[in-house]
This record gives sequence, C-alpha cells and structure tokens, in this order.
Amino acid sequence: MNLPLLLHLIQTPSLSFPFHFPSHFQQRCKRRVNVTFPHNISSPFLPPHRSHSANFKPMANLMDQSKVLNGNEVEELMATCITRTLSPALTLEYGLDEIEKALHHLKSNPPFATAGMYRFQVMVSPSTRALSWFCSQPQSSTIFPQFFMSNEIDNSTSMSFRLDTIRGVFGIGAAVLFKGSYSSATADCASFKRYFSVHSTLVTAYGYLDISSDPAIYGTGLSHLFIPQLELIELDGISILAMTLAWNDFSLCKFKEAAETIDLSLYQARHHLWPITEESHKKYISSSLTGSTVLIKNNAQMVCLNALSICERDILHNPTELINAACSRQFSVRLSPTTISCNMYPSNYVAVTSDAYQDYANINTLWASLIVEECTRLGLTYFCVAPGSRSSPLALAASAHPLTNCIACYDERSLAFHAIGYAKGSQMPAVVITSSGTAVSNLLPAVVEASQDYVPLLLLTADRPPELQDAGANQSINQVNHFSPFVRHFYGLPVPTDIIPARMVLTSVDSAVHWATSSPRGPVHINCPFREPLENSPKNWMLSCLKGLDSWMMIAEPYTNYIKIQNSFAWSETHGSLTKVLNVIKGAKRGILILGAIHTEDDIWAALLLANHLRWPVVADILSGLRMRMYATSFSEISENFVFVDHLDHTLLANAVRDWAQADVIVQIGSRITSKRISQMLEDCFPCSYILVDKHPNRHDPSHIVTHRVQCSAGQFADYVIKTSINGLSSNWTGFLRALDTMVSREISFLIHQEQSLTEPFIAHIILEALNCGSAVFVGNSMPIRDADMYGSNRTNCTHNNDILLSSGLPCHGILVSGNRGASGIDGLLSTAVGYAAGCSKRVLCVVGDVSFLHDTNGLALLKQRIPRKPITILVINNHGGAIFSFLPVAATAEQRVLEQFFYTSHDVSIQNLCLAHGIKHVHIHTKIDLQDALTTSQHEALDTVIEVESCIEGNTNFHSCLKNFASQAAENSFNVLSKLSLRDSVYKGSTCCTIHKMEYSLYRIRLCAPPTSARVSSDTNTFYREGFVVALFLTDGNVGFGEVAPLEIHKENLLDVEEQLRFLVHVIEGANIEFMLPLLNGSFASWIWSNLGIPPDSIFPSVRCGLEMAILNAMAAAEGSSLLNILKPLTESEEQTSARPLNVRICALLDAKGTPSEVAYVAGTLVKEGFTAIKLKVARRADPTEDADVIKEVRKIVGSQIQLRADANRKWIYEDAIRFGSSVKDCGLQYIEEPVKDEDDIVKFCEETGLPVALDETIDGIYGNPLKTLEKFSHTGIVAIVIKPSVVGGFENAALIARWAQQQGKMTVVSAAFESGLGLSAYIQFSCYLELQNAEIYKLMNKEPAVPVAHGLGTYRWLRDDVIKERLSIARNPYNGFMEASAADAGRLLRNLQINQNHIVSRNPDKEGRTYQLAVDLECFSISINVHEIGQFADENVVVFLHGFLGTSEEWIPIMESISGFSRCIAFDLPGHGKSKTEVGTVNKPAKEHTFSIEAVSNIICKLLSSIKAHKVTLVGYSMGARVALYMALKCSDMVEGAVIISGSPGLKNEPATKIRRIKDDSRACSLVAYGLKCFLDTWYAGGLWNSLRRHPKFKEIVTSRMKHYDIHALAKVLSDLSVGRQPPLWEDLKHCKSPLLFIVGEKDEKFKRLAREMCSTISQEARSNRKSEMWETVVTIPDSGHAVHLENPLPVINTIRSFLMSKRV
Repeated sequence: MNLPLLLHLIQTPSLSFPFHFPSHFQQRCKRRVNVTFPHNISSPFLPPHRSHSANFKPMANLMDQSKVLNGNEVEELMATCITRTLSPALTLEYGLDEIEKALHHLKSNPPFATAGMYRFQVMVSPSTRALSWFCSQPQSSTIFPQFFMSNEIDNSTSMSFRLDTIRGVFGIGAAVLFKGSYSSATADCASFKRYFSVHSTLVTAYGYLDISSDPAIYGTGLSHLFIPQLELIELDGISILAMTLAWNDFSLCKFKEAAETIDLSLYQARHHLWPITEESHKKYISSSLTGSTVLIKNNAQMVCLNALSICERDILHNPTELINAACSRQFSVRLSPTTISCNMYPSNYVAVTSDAYQDYANINTLWASLIVEECTRLGLTYFCVAPGSRSSPLALAASAHPLTNCIACYDERSLAFHAIGYAKGSQMPAVVITSSGTAVSNLLPAVVEASQDYVPLLLLTADRPPELQDAGANQSINQVNHFSPFVRHFYGLPVPTDIIPARMVLTSVDSAVHWATSSPRGPVHINCPFREPLENSPKNWMLSCLKGLDSWMMIAEPYTNYIKIQNSFAWSETHGSLTKVLNVIKGAKRGILILGAIHTEDDIWAALLLANHLRWPVVADILSGLRMRMYATSFSEISENFVFVDHLDHTLLANAVRDWAQADVIVQIGSRITSKRISQMLEDCFPCSYILVDKHPNRHDPSHIVTHRVQCSAGQFADYVIKTSINGLSSNWTGFLRALDTMVSREISFLIHQEQSLTEPFIAHIILEALNCGSAVFVGNSMPIRDADMYGSNRTNCTHNNDILLSSGLPCHGILVSGNRGASGIDGLLSTAVGYAAGCSKRVLCVVGDVSFLHDTNGLALLKQRIPRKPITILVINNHGGAIFSFLPVAATAEQRVLEQFFYTSHDVSIQNLCLAHGIKHVHIHTKIDLQDALTTSQHEALDTVIEVESCIEGNTNFHSCLKNFASQAAENSFNVLSKLSLRDSVYKGSTCCTIHKMEYSLYRIRLCAPPTSARVSSDTNTFYREGFVVALFLTDGNVGFGEVAPLEIHKENLLDVEEQLRFLVHVIEGANIEFMLPLLNGSFASWIWSNLGIPPDSIFPSVRCGLEMAILNAMAAAEGSSLLNILKPLTESEEQTSARPLNVRICALLDAKGTPSEVAYVAGTLVKEGFTAIKLKVARRADPTEDADVIKEVRKIVGSQIQLRADANRKWIYEDAIRFGSSVKDCGLQYIEEPVKDEDDIVKFCEETGLPVALDETIDGIYGNPLKTLEKFSHTGIVAIVIKPSVVGGFENAALIARWAQQQGKMTVVSAAFESGLGLSAYIQFSCYLELQNAEIYKLMNKEPAVPVAHGLGTYRWLRDDVIKERLSIARNPYNGFMEASAADAGRLLRNLQINQNHIVSRNPDKEGRTYQLAVDLECFSISINVHEIGQFADENVVVFLHGFLGTSEEWIPIMESISGFSRCIAFDLPGHGKSKTEVGTVNKPAKEHTFSIEAVSNIICKLLSSIKAHKVTLVGYSMGARVALYMALKCSDMVEGAVIISGSPGLKNEPATKIRRIKDDSRACSLVAYGLKCFLDTWYAGGLWNSLRRHPKFKEIVTSRMKHYDIHALAKVLSDLSVGRQPPLWEDLKHCKSPLLFIVGEKDEKFKRLAREMCSTISQEARSNRKSEMWETVVTIPDSGHAVHLENPLPVINTIRSFLMSKRV
C-alpha cells in the first residue's frame, strides 16, 4: 500500500447482523474490531553462540507480576495478532510519524474485542542506530524495559567494542510480558512452543533465560520474555521500525490503557533521538553504557524467539538448545533509572578518574593519554599505529585504553590507506599514529586520497622538540604543514608541559575532529613533539595542569561539544533556491537521474526512494550502491516505478542512440562518475538543466555544465523532492531507454556466458552472485572498477525475508560498494580494503588487478592482525601486467617491447608465494566453474582468502573489443527496430504499440503427398494428412496476424494438449497490449508472456508458443504495413536506398532414403536437376548401418562432389552402429551427420573418433529458460551445425537465441520445418532470412570473411498436396544462380495478404458458451441463492465442479473451465458468502434461528445444488477452502462424487491446541472483516507468508482487485469463522477408508501443503486403494514456479494435470 490505509477508514455504525453468529463470534464483534494487517517479518536470527564473557550484568526482577501472562493467555493473544506494513519512510523520524498516524486512527476507531494485538511496521533508513537510540534514552525515564540486543552472527569469542557499527535491535516498553518453564513435565512447556505457531504473525519476543537463576527472584527454571511496544530491527541493507499494541481485559489491560502506555513509549522514543549529526551521536554511547549501576550475574543470557526458529522443533524440551539457538553476543537492558544489565564493555574497563590521571609517570604519558581518551569520547576508537620511538607515548596510551582497537603495520603508507578504508566503512575518522621523519612523509599518498575523496582522518605525528629542529638531529624533518594543502587543518601542539593547562590538549582534539568531520570532510594533522623520556619513566609534573577537568573526569563526554544550528534566515533563502530546482524537475520531459558515488547506506536508501518517486530512468554508477542490487523477486527488470539503465555506457556506443539520448533535465546524486562515455553524453546534452547534489561544497564539474549545485546529503534532497508531486516524463523517452538497455544487457550477458574461457568481464558479471545482503564490495582502480561498472550484474536475489520489501513496493535494495576514487591511484588498495572491512563490519569482497596487488603487498600483513572484523575475500585478476594500457592509443603506436617494459610492467611474480609468506589462504583459478565455487566457498568460510584468477592482456583486450562491437550493434539494431514502429507518433502510452481485440483458432486438415519422415505409417493406407491449428490474432485497429500451431506427436505434444492451451489463451489474451520490444526477441517475448498474460513462459507448449509469436509478429507487421522480416530486422537507410539486402533463402531437399541405393540415388539426381544444391537423407531406417552407408555412397556418385549431402539419423543408432556408419562414409564428403547417436553424451566422442562433422537437432529440443548451459558442452569444433525447428524449440525467440549461440561459435544455423503448411513455411522463410542477416553481421563484427549462405531445411513443402492458405508458396529455381530458393519478399507478401482456404478447416474454436444463473437452496433455518457459472455442453455425465478458496469466486475458474470444456461439462459455484451468492435469514415461513456455514452445512448445500443441475456423479476440483470441502465430500458423499482434485488442501488439524489457535485467529479475522470492510481485509490477508509466491506474480494486483466482488460481507465473515480449519473435523481417519480416487496438486514453493499432500497420500490405506476400480490412485503432482495459489500462478500445468486425471477415470 502506498498510503496509510487507516487514513481512509470510514466510520461505520454499530452492526446489526442479518443472521445469527455463534456466541463466540458475537462476543468478539459487538461493534467493530480493528482491521487485520498480517505481514510476516523475521527479526534478525541470532546466532547459535553463547557469549564467553563472564561479566554478565542481568536485570533485576522489576516486572509487574500481576501483568505477566501464562501460556494459554499468550496463545490466544498471539492468535489475534494483526500486522500491517506501512509505506517505506525516508528516515526514522518519518517512520515514527507513519506509526503515530496509524495509531491515531486506530484509537479513533477502538476495537471492542476483549483481547487483541496490533503491529505496525515500516521500513526506514538502514544505517546503524539501534544502540545510539538506546543510549539516548534518559536515565530519568519511567518507560521500561529498554534494551539493545546485538545481532552479530560470527562465532568470535571476543566482544566487539566497535559500538558505533553494531547492528541489532532497540526496544522500549513491554506490550506483553510472559513467562515459561523449562520443565518438560509441565503443561507450560508444550504451550510455550505454541506462542509462535505457524499460524501466528512472526512477532519477536526478547528477554532472559536463566536456567540456574535465583529462585527468590525468578523461580526455578523460569524464563521471562517480553514483546516490546516499539522496536527498531536492523538488518543488512534495510531496517524495520515496528510498534506492537496488545491488550487483554482480564489478564493484561484494556485497549485504552495499552494505547496510553504506547503513547508514552512513542513520546519518549521520539523526543530522545540521538543528536542530529551522524558523526556526533556515537560519542554518547560510552557515556550511556558506563554511567549506570549494574548488578553482576555470570549465567544470564538475553535471547530472542520467533516462529521460524521454534516451530521446526520442540526445543523447549532442551533449554540449552534454546539458549544456543537465540542468544545474543552483546546486549544491554535497563529496567530502572539506576539498573542496567550490560555486557557491552570488557570487564577491565574502568572509567578514568582524577586519581587515575595523577598516577601517570610523566607529562608525555599524561598528554598522550588525554589525547586518546578524548578521541574515544568523540567516537574515534580505531587506532592505526606505526612502530617508532618518538611516538611511544601515543602508542602506549592507545594500546592501553580498554575501548580502542589498535592495528599496527611496519609500512606507514599501507597503514594510512588502511585508515582510509576504515573511515570509508564506518563514516568515522580513524586515528593514525606515526613516528617522526619520513614515517610522516609516507602518509602523503593516503592524505591526498583522503582529501580528494572527503574521507575524515586524524593524523597524530610524533616529532622532535623545537631545539632539535634544523640542527641535524636524527629523523628530524620539518613536519609543520607537512601535508598542506591536502589537510583541512593543521595543529602544532607544543611540547608537553605542566605549565600549559591540559584542557588545551582536549580542545585541540575536539577542534581537530570537528574539522575532520565537517563539510568538506577530510584529513586533519596534529603534530605532537615529545621530549624524552618517551617511555613510562617517572618524571615529576605539576597536578595544577589538570585544573578544570574535574567535571570532565566524572562523565564520559567530550570536553567541547560542537553544535550546529541551522540559521532560519539562511534556510529561507535555501528554501527559495530549492523551489527553483524543484520547478526545473517538475518541468522535465526527458529527465534522467544519475547516481554517482554514494558512501552511506542511508544515502543509498534515500536515492532508492527518490528514484521510486521520480520514476525517471536511473543510471547508477558502480560506487552508488544501486548498480549492484539485491532483488526480492525474479523478472527484476519488470517494475512499474524503476527504470534502471545499467548499460548506458555500452548503449552509447551506437551513433544513433548517442544522437538521440538528449536529456533536458539531469539530476545527479554524488559527484563522481566512472564512465567516460556517460560523462560525455551529459556534456552533449548541454545546454540543459543539470542539478548536482553532494554534501561537500567543492566543484565537481569538469565539463562546466552544472546549472544548479545543491550542497546537502542525498537524504535531505530526497526529503524535499519526495514531498512534491512530479509530472510524468515522455513515455517514449523512458520506454526507449528501458528497451535499449534491456537488449544491450542481454547481449552482454549472452556474450559473456557463451565465451568458454574465463574472462575479466565474466568476473565482473558474476561477483554479485556470491554475495548476500550482509556483504560489501571494494573495487580496485584501473580495469576492475571499469569492468564492474560496465559488466556488473544485478540479478541476485535478496537473502532477507522478502515479505516486507514486496509489501512496501520496493523490488530491491542496494549494497555498499566502495573504492579509492579521490585520486584514483592503484596504491594502497589492499590496505584500504582491509580497513573497509573493519569499518563497515561486513564481509567484504575486494577485486583488484595484479599490479595493484603487488603495489601494496604490505597490506597482506594487515590481514593477520587480530582486529574485530569479518573475513575478507581478495580476488586478484592476474594478467601479468597493467592491462588498462592496452586500451589506450599508445598500444597502437608503441613497440611491444616498450609496452611491456614501460606500460604493462609485465612480471612473473608468484602471488601464491606472497600469500604463503604471509600465511594467507590462496586459491588459483583457471575456469568459470572453479571461480564460482571459490567465491561461494570463501563467503562461507571464517578466514581470509586470496583468489587469483589467471588472465592475459591480449585476450582481455580482444574480448573487450568484441563486447563493445556487439553491444554497439545490438543498440543500433534495437534502436532501428523501435524507431521504425512509428512510436514517436503513437497514440499509445508507454511501451504499448497495439492492443489485442481477440484471438481465434481453427483446426485444419490437409493432405500430404507422402507420410512425414518421422511418422509411423500403416502399410494399408495411401492417404496421409497433416493436422494443426491456424491462430488468428485480431487487433483493435482492425489488423490481423496469423500463426500456425502444428505439433508433431513425436515431440510429446498432441492436438488435444495444444487445443487445451489455445482455449486458455483465447480467454486470457483478450485486451492484452502488444509491446514494441517484442520484435527485439532476446527475452522480450518471455517477459511479455509473464507480465501481460501471467503465465510462466516455459509452461506453454513449444508449438503453441511458436504459433503465438508468429501471430503477434505478423499482426505487428500488418499494423506497420511491413513484413515479419522487416519487423525483426528493419532496413537501414543505406539498404532502403540501394535495395542491397539479400531476399532469397536457399532450400535443402529432404529425401527419405527408402529403397535400394540406386533408387535413392536416382531420386537425388532428379532433385539436383530441379536446382537443389543440398540434400538431406534420412538414415538409420535399416537394421544394418552399412546399408545406409551404401546409399550415401551411391548418391554421392550420382550427384557429384559439388552437392551438399547431409545425413539424419534422428538419434536412432547406438554408439557402435554410428561408428560403423561413420567409418563407411568418411570419404563421401558429408556436410554433416545429424544426431548420429542415441546418447547425447556420446556426440563429442563420435566427432573425435570418426572426424566427421555432426549437427544437433533433437538434442536442442525442449531446451527451456537459458539454453546456454545446455549448449556450452557442445562447443566442440566437430559439431558444425545446429538444426532448429522453431515449433519444437518454442518459437522464434528461443530459436533466435540458439541460432545466435551457434553463429557466435562459427557453426551453421539451419532452420527446419516440421511439415507445417504454407503459413508456417512462409514465416520460417522470413525468419531464415533474418538469421542469415544476423550471421553476416556477426561475421563482420568478428572480422571474418562473409559466410556461405546456408541451405535451410524447408524442403518439406514438397510434401504438401493441399495447403491451408489459398495462394501457394512459391519455391523455385533462381534463374540467375541456379539454386533452389524461396523469396523472402514473396513470403512476406503472402503473409500480408494471407487468405485461409476454408475447405481445409475442420472446426473453429467454439464461441463462449458460458452461462451464469442463480440456484436457490432452501435449508431448515435460512435460504441461500448460489451463483453458478457453467461452460460446456449440457450433460449429466463427465461433470466437473469447481470450488474456489476463501475470497475467491467462480470467475477465477473460467480460464481453466474454458480449457477443459471441450470434453467435460464444467460448473463453478460462488460458495456461500462469496461473489453473487445471497443468504436470506428469517422469513415468514422460516423464523430466524442460529445457523452455521460449517463444512457439513456447505457440503449439504453443494449436494442440493448437484441434484438441481441433474448431475449424476461429479468430479470435484477444489482449491484451499474449496479443497477442504471437496475432500470432505469425496470421503463422506461418495455416492455423488466419483473423484476429487485437491489443490493446496488440508484434511484438518490433528491436535486440539492447534485448532484452538486457528479458531481464535479466524474469529479475529472475521471480526476485522465486518468492522473495517473488505478493502482493508484484503490488504491484510494477502500480506501473510502463505502468499509470498503469489505476491511476486505480475497479476497480483488484478487478482486482489477481483476479490472485491462479494455481495454479502457479513456472510463472508461468517464463512471465515464457521468454515475455519479450526472448527473442521479432521479427516485423517476418513482418508484411510477413501473410496474415490484423489489427485493432490501443490505448488513447488508451498512447503507446508507439499508435506500435507504427501502425508495424505501415505495415509490412504492399501485396502482402500484395492477396493476401487480406477487405476488413477492417489498422486501428488507438484507444479513448478508456483506457491499456494497454484491454479492462478501457473495454470497451464494444472489444466493438463486435471484433464489427465479426468481421462484416466474414464478409461
């Protein structure tokens, strides 16, 4: 939902029920109950790890025991839980606003139920805030408990003191407090598990489990847990803010009291957020966590529990397992202003006091300790220490402080870059400590990088005192302003002395950190001279220098707090300027959003929400965090709100695109862009409005084209823009960019994957596949970052629970990606990456080149330092030199020797030995599979890994060139196709070019001259026929396109199967929009079928999809007045002017090699005389393969050596026979042998043993999805051709993809017919010409000689005695070259003017014969009128009755009923309370009495209906609720039911506790339905986890909208309550005596109902099976690519399965 639904609730009066509810239902629905919003989210799963720290500080037992619930009360309360997901919020504050609005409207319509639970949740900005929010709560608070709980997942025994980066959960207030016992003998133990049953919303409880707690406090073996009123859950990439309100009038509190207490929690939480600035809030953490009184207890544990971790197993019988499963490493809990339970700090931490400072041995150690202490108070806890004598005071102070993490390295340069990495990852400065002299100078490269990239650093450089300067003292250089102008500020401290107040040291540090973290952020240098002694040698100093520090020593806050106040006058001026910017954005027609380098998760989140709001094309740089995206669903490229243009760089290689891509408004977030071509495009758009947004004030405008420079964060800018409505852009602008990018993206992916060798673009393309949501990426400079930007993929699925993403309307979220792009050097990259891993607290994948790796090998030493970070994987691309220079102009002019020595810097250094020397795991990779395995393994191991990938400069350069050439051509071709479809003048919007009015099909039957070569022919027949369907697609503009569907029996399709799907398509295709992308093929049809028809593309039979694609393309050609060929491959301007395009296709004759060798040779000779230059002979028809060889030899003798001979064995030979044949025809000059062996694994072996060329045919049949994985094993050079039957491989799109692979491999592509009519042959001629043009294009791009035209396998036209089209197809000898050819122009004209020969039409698709009527059923206390939908011929046999699920209607069955109505009478009912069915209660003759819609009552109603429609015996097909009714009737009413199809059905629950929970839950839902209406209820119902798969379906919104068609909401609510599975009698025992055959259909993704179906099958006894005559026993059919609503998600396999079941019963 985009807007808070509660804002739109309409006040309703008290309800007077039109019929009697059961007493339990009336009690819950006295007036109204709040709407249910169930949406399952998983809180962070805490690791199976117990903290090893002994310093636990548990909370005191301050809970109000009168409000502690027992097991039964919690069960009932949890069963009523209602969860609603609100629209995503830009910030946490806005998230709180959304929750407060929802709570306000809830209070304005208070529920009247005596108990209930409501939960609101909203996605908010994802940076780590939970601990800061916890620490910001005042100690004077009266709202308890308050807690923070870490969600660390590693098994390290050390605590993490990087408190600023810990992710976890903050909670405040207790919505519910409950307890449980660990004693397995008690009833509480069993009920404890059911608190979070599979039927309840996944609400998380937190608390303590203390097995050996003090009985005086807790009682023996008890646990105390609570559900917080407000919680912030931090996950990787997303954060969730949730509010839970619970009440129970009898045991907890009333609703009003619960709302009042949650108001207090919200008030306190909102008014005690952390300070505004990101940098300043972290310094309050330590002061908060160390300022409270604590109680010590060693064995307390804090845990969280949720459904997914508990319902799998009864872990409560094993309390140790429970603790281990959900125990947090670090936590802190407050139960009073003075009591805190905290294990966040080490046991040796002691707050600094004045007495402690008096103990310092000398003034040097005092000043050094003050510097380090003040740094920690400012949140700077990470110290990078270089060895040295002069810096000893600083190093000793840093290493001794309990809150610091210190890392050391002997190379100051590596150390400084490491500090940069840490600062990039944590957004806080790291502190660098060095000695004097050149140790300081070695920091310069990193200082330059930090300055250029706005990275904060604090440099503490030790120095000699003034008296040793300019005096020749050792290691003494001028360090004053040493890094100017690359530091933001320089501080020269005096030599430590007790004459100067020590507070000067503190204010200097405070000021330095303020400079470093203020815009523009950057490095700050503090020079620290020290006199001896440098160690802890005693030397007297005066305590008077500590004057004024008493209060500072008593607290844990910095000495000086810098506070920024926004000037109201300045804001008014800024607001006016932003208004101008906003007006520019509003006026955009061709806007584009550029996302440059974005460094924080909050800014990535803001950019995503901004993109969602603007709905502009988005170009995301690799460093934006949104170039590599984690998607919540498949078909990620199809999104209404997002148009990510990921491959604009290569798209701009096409001249036509570059000229066309002129944006009028550019909005850029973040300064830096990696791609030069995109930067050039932006410059070419000038003059235009160019808005650049970044936090720093500096100029980043090398082309001098920025017109509006906005200095603010991405979040601030998004906040301003999102509040304003933005006009839509030109639909063609957005549609063109989406289409072009899609085609270039698929082209790049195809080329990368079809290349067998391991290439550098492949590395960039697949690195995201190995990552999860908790990962980050660091990319090195030179080629790695450019490759990642150009070729990175973003099709990785999000590893979180995706429910909240889907419910929030966001298809994806970003991941952090970083690099050193300040000065863009290759120095220090390893060190930076290791620091980045430490700073961001994520598992980092670093990708660098070999020269970069060698440049920073000292960075490997940092990997062995024991610092708190997650493992890092370093992927080194070793091409033995600097490959980037091979792409520069110098590579074309300089000698190879010069290039290698002075540019490539070629080397043979062993990276493996370097890793061995440093003790780092090393993996050497040479293949694609090995790389993918190594990446996956490294991401799951608990150690650092270096993966070395071999490459070479020349091969890398050539492949990059190939990618660019083909991507450019793909963009050019796509643009040519799109621009020729008259879209610029189109009246249609968006991507639509025409709309389908209707589809019709006709069955044809034509005579053949001879039987098809693949058919088995009876010896007593001389007449042969070909049957198939002509599909006619009528557009709303009056144009018609024809297609042919002609399945061959040998290809596992038959006419009945095909007609079944055609009937379905006739129903669903009406009104569908045809998109202009379809002629581009390459996945366009698959996307269109899924998004527009709602059908998984692979579920359509190949011949049906082929005919559908043929009809659509011909319809588009008709609308354009063009041809199928010119739609696929429009003429270029030069071709239009010169008519240079070849328009003829050579034809290969087909010859069935029956008869003697001389007889076959005679026929072959005749064919040659007719003009055929290629002949394919069918072999493997004889018992002895040498006889076939004799035929080949004789034919070759007759036709001569110039004729191409092909042999087709159709996989009929075993390997040995194929070898015998091959050995006999080695000298016959065969062009190829088609499918010589049965086993496809023997094909390559045959090639190698015989040396004969081979072609594939049957091997590629039935390839679905991505064929490259299947085809890649057939890249052997002995396989010279691919024979493609479009009707067998699944249409033109699949055929084109297979052909493209073959052509790229240098193999022939032969289009082959499957004995189709002239209609299909005409389309194949056009398609063959298209492939020939494509092949010529490929050869040109690969700098090869033009290919010889291929003779295509369309010689089946000679079999056609009759034809389904009136004008016969003309295939004749070309008088100019003597070849037998077909004219593409003639075929195009024939298709354009096509007329069907009605003499050969056997039948047409029947008109819709559906009837809708009402049937009245009189029962004892009420009457009901049932709406009936019927399709098919009236009969009392072969009747199929369809029963829908809850909220469904009979209409949802119509497509399926249409499909099988050809052989069955199909009837669907609107079940009571649903659709148009009406209930009448209380008449003059029948006074109102309490009645029920129990499963028995509903079954009785259906029996009466069946009697009314005069159905003797029926087959029931039921889904979900309807499936339960169908199963009940199959078991109880076998006299009326002859079989049942159970789709996602259940026989009921087995135990009373589970039924009780379900009753309560369904009663609560029913109350909500009545109280708040159907719209609110639907949003709630379909937010549940059961519908995860359905929510990903492209027709989901339409499906939910169709659920609004219910006449009687009260009756619908009563059905939900009465027909609840919690009230249904279980049928498990009845299954053992089942008399009717059953078929169970479940979705592949529906684990629960798959398990139930298998269990039901196994329950039916063998005795029950043996007593039946039907051979169709109980079977479980799993439908792929579907979840619970399987008949809606993937209907075609369901249809086929139902028909097979019905036919088996007849047999």
